[in-house]
Amino acid sequence: MSQIQELHQQAMDLAEMAQVAKLRSNLDLASQLSRQAFEKERLAAELIADNFAAEPTRSILYRSAATLAIDCGEIHSAEHLIAVALSGNPPIEIAEELKDLFVQINIHKYFARRGVVFDEAKLQIFT
Repeated sequence: MSQIQELHQQAMDLAEMAQVAKLRSNLDLASQLSRQAFEKERLAAELIADNFAAEPTRSILYRSAATLAIDCGEIHSAEHLIAVALSGNPPIEIAEELKDLFVQINIHKYFARRGVVFDEAKLQIFT
């Protein structure tokens, strides 16, 4: 197994253990495990950062690392990971998911700067 695959698998195992800890209300352990998962996934993504031909693996690893960063409260790191992922050539679906993640972590700040209170509970979706 390559180092990238090994780091990714370790990250996913740690993320799963973090979810179990969270369900058991062991929030300190969940936080520690989430951070470890984030660090492993970030390392895996960085190992493939310059390999633009490795899509969709490259952007999937970056999306996963960004999601784990958000779980850890590492918003600046998540933004950076999203930007790096989008700087490659991710498939359209993954690029849209990355953009959605960026909006998710920035929408409240965007509206706050404009003096608008964003209430997700009152948000209506029209189809």
